[in-house]
Amino acid sequence: GQGRSHAVRLAQEGADIIAVDLCQQIDSVPYPMATPEDLEQTVKDVEALDRRIVATQADVRDFEALKAAVNEGVAELGRLDIVAANAGISSVGRADELPEQTWQDMIDTNLTGVWHAAKAAIPHLKAGGRGGSIVITSSAAGLMAMQNIGHYVSAKHGLVGLMRTLALELAPFSIRVNSLHPTTVNTPMIQNAPTYALFRPDPGEPDGRGRGRIVPHAQRAARQMGGADRHQQRAAVPRLRRGPVHHRRDAAHRRGMHRQVTS
Repeated sequence: GQGRSHAVRLAQEGADIIAVDLCQQIDSVPYPMATPEDLEQTVKDVEALDRRIVATQADVRDFEALKAAVNEGVAELGRLDIVAANAGISSVGRADELPEQTWQDMIDTNLTGVWHAAKAAIPHLKAGGRGGSIVITSSAAGLMAMQNIGHYVSAKHGLVGLMRTLALELAPFSIRVNSLHPTTVNTPMIQNAPTYALFRPDPGEPDGRGRGRIVPHAQRAARQMGGADRHQQRAAVPRLRRGPVHHRRDAAHRRGMHRQVTS
Protein backbone atom coordinates (compact mmCIF):
# COMPACT_ATOMS: atom_id res chain seq x y z
CA GLY A 1 0.00 0.00 0.00
CA GLN A 2 0.90 3.66 0.14
CA GLY A 3 2.63 3.46 3.51
CA ARG A 4 5.08 0.80 2.35
CA SER A 5 5.52 2.67 -0.93
CA HIS A 6 6.51 5.83 0.92
CA ALA A 7 8.87 3.99 3.24
CA VAL A 8 10.63 2.17 0.40
CA ARG A 9 10.90 5.31 -1.73
CA LEU A 10 12.44 7.25 1.14
CA ALA A 11 14.82 4.39 1.81
CA GLN A 12 15.88 4.49 -1.83
CA GLU A 13 16.86 8.11 -1.24
CA GLY A 14 18.90 7.16 1.83
CA ALA A 15 16.31 7.36 4.60
CA ASP A 16 16.21 5.25 7.74
CA ILE A 17 12.65 4.35 8.67
CA ILE A 18 10.49 3.87 11.72
CA ALA A 19 7.33 2.08 10.55
CA VAL A 20 4.17 1.90 12.64
CA ASP A 21 1.20 -0.24 11.66
CA LEU A 22 -1.93 -1.37 13.48
CA CYS A 23 -1.45 -4.92 12.14
CA GLN A 24 -4.95 -6.05 13.05
CA GLN A 25 -8.50 -5.76 11.76
CA ILE A 26 -10.97 -2.97 12.56
CA ASP A 27 -14.42 -4.58 12.64
CA SER A 28 -16.13 -1.95 10.50
CA VAL A 29 -13.58 -2.24 7.67
CA PRO A 30 -14.86 -4.63 4.96
CA TYR A 31 -11.50 -5.67 3.48
CA PRO A 32 -8.48 -7.41 5.01
CA MET A 33 -6.19 -4.92 6.70
CA ALA A 34 -2.44 -5.15 7.11
CA THR A 35 -0.98 -7.96 9.21
CA PRO A 36 2.24 -8.40 11.20
CA GLU A 37 3.58 -10.28 8.18
CA ASP A 38 2.92 -7.24 6.00
CA LEU A 39 4.93 -5.08 8.38
CA GLU A 40 7.73 -7.66 8.37
CA GLN A 41 7.80 -7.47 4.57
CA THR A 42 8.19 -3.71 4.76
CA VAL A 43 11.14 -4.25 7.08
CA LYS A 44 12.72 -6.63 4.58
CA ASP A 45 12.13 -4.24 1.68
CA VAL A 46 13.82 -1.36 3.49
CA GLU A 47 16.70 -3.47 4.79
CA ALA A 48 17.27 -4.76 1.25
CA LEU A 49 18.14 -1.16 0.38
CA ASP A 50 20.79 -1.15 3.13
CA ARG A 51 18.80 1.21 5.33
CA ARG A 52 17.81 0.85 8.96
CA ILE A 53 14.18 0.39 9.98
CA VAL A 54 12.49 0.20 13.38
CA ALA A 55 9.02 -1.33 13.09
CA THR A 56 6.33 -0.97 15.76
CA GLN A 57 2.76 -2.25 16.00
CA ALA A 58 0.64 0.65 17.24
CA ASP A 59 -2.71 2.29 16.55
CA VAL A 60 -2.82 5.90 15.32
CA ARG A 61 -6.00 6.27 17.38
CA ASP A 62 -3.85 5.79 20.49
CA PHE A 63 -1.86 8.99 20.85
CA GLU A 64 0.41 7.77 23.65
CA ALA A 65 1.41 4.68 21.68
CA LEU A 66 2.09 6.71 18.54
CA LYS A 67 4.03 9.35 20.46
CA ALA A 68 6.18 6.64 22.04
CA ALA A 69 7.01 5.23 18.61
CA VAL A 70 7.98 8.66 17.25
CA ASN A 71 10.02 9.52 20.34
CA GLU A 72 11.89 6.22 20.13
CA GLY A 73 12.64 6.80 16.48
CA VAL A 74 13.93 10.31 16.98
CA ALA A 75 16.06 9.17 19.90
CA GLU A 76 17.70 6.51 17.73
CA LEU A 77 17.92 8.29 14.40
CA GLY A 78 18.33 11.95 15.33
CA ARG A 79 16.27 14.99 14.52
CA LEU A 80 13.01 14.98 12.60
CA ASP A 81 12.34 17.06 9.48
CA ILE A 82 9.47 15.68 7.40
CA VAL A 83 6.17 14.03 8.34
CA ALA A 84 3.99 12.18 5.81
CA ALA A 85 0.69 11.49 7.56
CA ASN A 86 -0.96 8.70 5.59
CA ALA A 87 -3.22 6.81 8.03
CA GLY A 88 -6.56 5.84 6.55
CA ILE A 89 -9.32 3.24 6.26
CA SER A 90 -12.40 2.97 4.07
CA SER A 91 -15.91 1.54 4.26
CA VAL A 92 -19.19 2.24 2.50
CA GLY A 93 -22.76 3.08 3.45
CA ARG A 94 -25.47 5.68 3.08
CA ALA A 95 -25.10 8.51 5.58
CA ASP A 96 -28.48 7.86 7.20
CA GLU A 97 -27.78 4.15 7.52
CA LEU A 98 -24.20 4.07 8.82
CA PRO A 99 -23.74 2.33 12.18
CA GLU A 100 -22.43 4.66 14.86
CA GLN A 101 -19.26 2.62 15.25
CA THR A 102 -18.51 2.72 11.52
CA TRP A 103 -18.67 6.52 11.59
CA GLN A 104 -16.53 6.70 14.73
CA ASP A 105 -13.88 4.31 13.42
CA MET A 106 -13.54 6.43 10.29
CA ILE A 107 -13.20 9.76 12.08
CA ASP A 108 -10.89 8.32 14.74
CA THR A 109 -8.52 6.84 12.15
CA ASN A 110 -8.64 9.13 9.13
CA LEU A 111 -8.91 12.47 10.93
CA THR A 112 -7.90 12.06 14.57
CA GLY A 113 -5.15 9.58 13.65
CA VAL A 114 -3.54 12.07 11.28
CA TRP A 115 -3.79 14.80 13.92
CA HIS A 116 -2.10 12.42 16.37
CA ALA A 117 0.76 11.87 13.92
CA ALA A 118 1.27 15.61 13.53
CA LYS A 119 0.91 16.23 17.25
CA ALA A 120 3.53 13.61 18.07
CA ALA A 121 5.97 14.95 15.49
CA ILE A 122 5.65 18.73 15.84
CA PRO A 123 7.73 19.05 19.04
CA HIS A 124 10.61 17.29 17.26
CA LEU A 125 10.24 19.46 14.15
CA LYS A 126 10.42 22.57 16.29
CA ALA A 127 13.34 21.24 18.31
CA GLY A 128 15.35 20.66 15.13
CA GLY A 129 15.45 24.38 14.53
CA ARG A 130 15.61 23.97 10.75
CA GLY A 131 11.96 24.10 9.85
CA GLY A 132 10.38 21.07 8.26
CA SER A 133 7.45 19.75 6.27
CA ILE A 134 4.21 17.94 7.09
CA VAL A 135 2.47 16.25 4.16
CA ILE A 136 -1.07 15.02 4.87
CA THR A 137 -2.71 12.46 2.60
CA SER A 138 -6.29 13.57 2.13
CA SER A 139 -8.22 12.46 -0.96
CA ALA A 140 -10.20 13.69 -3.93
CA ALA A 141 -13.04 13.10 -1.47
CA GLY A 142 -11.54 15.89 0.62
CA LEU A 143 -12.42 18.34 -2.14
CA MET A 144 -15.86 17.19 -3.33
CA ALA A 145 -18.97 15.33 -2.20
CA MET A 146 -19.38 11.63 -3.00
CA GLN A 147 -22.24 9.29 -2.32
CA ASN A 148 -22.01 6.24 -0.06
CA ILE A 149 -18.85 7.36 1.74
CA GLY A 150 -20.10 10.37 3.70
CA HIS A 151 -18.02 9.47 6.75
CA TYR A 152 -14.90 9.19 4.59
CA VAL A 153 -15.70 12.48 2.82
CA SER A 154 -16.19 14.20 6.18
CA ALA A 155 -12.87 12.94 7.54
CA LYS A 156 -10.95 13.88 4.40
CA HIS A 157 -12.52 17.35 4.29
CA GLY A 158 -11.51 17.70 7.93
CA LEU A 159 -7.90 17.06 6.96
CA VAL A 160 -7.97 20.11 4.70
CA GLY A 161 -9.02 22.28 7.63
CA LEU A 162 -6.36 20.69 9.81
CA MET A 163 -3.72 21.30 7.13
CA ARG A 164 -4.65 24.97 6.76
CA THR A 165 -4.66 25.53 10.52
CA LEU A 166 -1.30 23.81 11.04
CA ALA A 167 0.17 25.80 8.16
CA LEU A 168 -0.71 29.04 9.93
CA GLU A 169 0.42 27.87 13.36
CA LEU A 170 3.73 26.42 12.18
CA ALA A 171 4.74 29.04 9.63
CA PRO A 172 6.71 31.03 12.25
CA PHE A 173 8.87 27.91 12.69
CA SER A 174 9.45 27.53 8.92
CA ILE A 175 7.44 24.30 8.93
CA ARG A 176 5.40 23.81 5.75
CA VAL A 177 2.09 21.92 5.85
CA ASN A 178 0.41 20.62 2.69
CA SER A 179 -2.24 18.07 1.77
CA LEU A 180 -2.34 15.62 -1.14
CA HIS A 181 -5.58 14.54 -2.82
CA PRO A 182 -5.23 11.26 -4.74
CA THR A 183 -8.12 9.57 -6.47
CA THR A 184 -8.52 5.80 -6.10
CA VAL A 185 -5.41 3.70 -5.61
CA ASN A 186 -5.22 0.12 -6.87
CA THR A 187 -5.10 -1.66 -3.50
CA PRO A 188 -7.49 -3.82 -1.40
CA MET A 189 -9.11 -0.64 -0.06
CA ILE A 190 -10.77 -0.30 -3.47
CA GLN A 191 -10.50 -3.80 -4.91
CA ASN A 192 -13.10 -5.53 -2.74
CA ALA A 193 -16.64 -6.85 -3.11
CA PRO A 194 -18.46 -4.13 -1.07
CA THR A 195 -16.98 -1.44 -3.32
CA TYR A 196 -17.85 -3.35 -6.50
CA ALA A 197 -21.41 -3.80 -5.21
CA LEU A 198 -21.90 -0.03 -5.19
CA PHE A 199 -21.83 -0.18 -8.98
CA ARG A 200 -22.98 -3.73 -9.73
CA PRO A 201 -25.09 -5.53 -7.14
CA ASP A 202 -24.30 -8.86 -8.82
CA PRO A 203 -20.56 -8.78 -9.65
CA GLY A 204 -19.59 -12.04 -7.98
CA GLU A 205 -16.01 -12.63 -6.95
CA PRO A 206 -13.16 -12.65 -9.50
CA ASP A 207 -12.42 -16.35 -9.75
CA GLY A 208 -11.40 -16.80 -13.38
CA ARG A 209 -14.42 -19.03 -14.08
CA GLY A 210 -16.61 -17.19 -16.52
CA ARG A 211 -17.16 -14.05 -14.47
CA GLY A 212 -14.46 -11.97 -16.10
CA ARG A 213 -16.93 -9.95 -18.18
CA ILE A 214 -18.76 -8.80 -15.05
CA VAL A 215 -16.19 -8.20 -12.34
CA PRO A 216 -13.72 -6.10 -14.38
CA HIS A 217 -16.62 -3.79 -15.28
CA ALA A 218 -17.33 -3.25 -11.59
CA GLN A 219 -13.64 -2.83 -10.88
CA ARG A 220 -13.34 -0.10 -13.48
CA ALA A 221 -16.35 1.69 -12.04
CA ALA A 222 -14.91 1.42 -8.54
CA ARG A 223 -11.68 3.01 -9.69
CA GLN A 224 -13.69 5.98 -10.93
CA MET A 225 -15.42 6.54 -7.58
CA GLY A 226 -12.52 8.60 -6.25
CA GLY A 227 -11.52 9.22 -2.69
CA ALA A 228 -10.86 5.81 -1.18
CA ASP A 229 -7.16 5.35 -0.52
CA ARG A 230 -5.39 2.25 0.76
CA HIS A 231 -5.67 1.74 4.52
CA GLN A 232 -2.34 2.33 6.13
CA GLN A 233 -1.71 2.75 9.81
CA ARG A 234 1.96 3.32 9.20
CA ALA A 235 4.30 5.88 10.53
CA ALA A 236 7.95 6.19 9.66
CA VAL A 237 10.72 8.27 11.10
CA PRO A 238 13.28 8.17 8.30
CA ARG A 239 16.68 9.78 8.24
CA LEU A 240 18.32 10.73 4.96
CA ARG A 241 22.09 10.57 4.61
CA ARG A 242 23.98 13.77 4.21
CA GLY A 243 25.03 14.21 0.65
CA PRO A 244 23.34 14.29 -2.72
CA VAL A 245 20.02 12.70 -3.56
CA HIS A 246 18.72 12.14 -7.05
CA HIS A 247 15.78 14.53 -7.06
CA ARG A 248 17.44 17.87 -6.47
CA ARG A 249 14.25 19.67 -7.34
CA ASP A 250 12.81 18.49 -4.06
CA ALA A 251 12.39 21.49 -1.78
CA ALA A 252 13.47 19.54 1.28
CA HIS A 253 16.77 18.68 -0.38
CA ARG A 254 17.37 22.27 -1.39
CA ARG A 255 16.89 23.32 2.21
CA GLY A 256 19.42 20.74 3.32
CA MET A 257 17.03 18.51 5.24
CA HIS A 258 18.21 14.99 5.64
CA ARG A 259 15.78 13.24 7.97
CA GLN A 260 12.15 12.52 7.22
CA VAL A 261 9.09 11.01 8.89
CA THR A 262 6.11 9.35 7.26
CA SER A 263 2.87 8.13 8.78
